[in-house]
Amino acid sequence: MTDYFKSIDAMTVFSSEKAAKVEAFIGQHLFVGLNCFETGQSQKSHIHPGSDKFYLVLSGKASMIVGDQTREVEAGTVVWAPADVPHGVAKARERTVMLVAIAPPPGRIGA
Repeated sequence: MTDYFKSIDAMTVFSSEKAAKVEAFIGQHLFVGLNCFETGQSQKSHIHPGSDKFYLVLSGKASMIVGDQTREVEAGTVVWAPADVPHGVAKARERTVMLVAIAPPPGRIGA
């Protein structure tokens, strides 16, 4: 049976070694997950060819990069990274949890 409902608190995990990534849902047209950062951790700037991505900051504060812009974000901020535009987390300023969604999911372009 498919679980259409999940608890953010139950999925949240942290690692002292590197930012933690948790898959919440993956379908033909959308991926949803959590990125969890300890203070000082980062996510290297990267692109998703053909896939738009957004981050919803659920808790904490971080410095994020999209294209040539860098901004400080906090809980309640939505960040959009259009397909083929470099994006990442320069540095978590405090323990931070972000809901991420990518459409279409990586590896499913044209599927």
